[in-house]
Amino acid sequence: MSSPEIASLSWGQMKVKGCSTTYKDCKVWPGGSRTWDWRETGTNHSPGVQPADLEEVVKKGVKTVVIGRGMSEALQVPPSTVDYLKKNGIDVVVLQTEKAVEEYNALAAQGVKVGGVFHSTC
Repeated sequence: MSSPEIASLSWGQMKVKGCSTTYKDCKVWPGGSRTWDWRETGTNHSPGVQPADLEEVVKKGVKTVVIGRGMSEALQVPPSTVDYLKKNGIDVVVLQTEKAVEEYNALAAQGVKVGGVFHSTC
């Protein structure tokens, strides 16, 4: 199963190819996507993305995870989260969201089993 292309990104809105939902923040993985609801794990801009935010994506068998920190990079990614991914043998790329989407789409187009979590505002 391939990772779906992120078809569009603008402030507060993301579209994933093959999905009718417009996301504010989203998770993607080979074969699927869904809303990334920060309330599920108590995530906030600081301390930021938690391992619990990534567990679902990791369980999909990804080799690489791309994290989009927001348009102004307000969303933090603590070292413990990067360590969690590396300990699971997963490459991690952390970028400003527009750059993160470009990187994610490039990896997906190459057939990499890539997943991601993306914040589309601040």
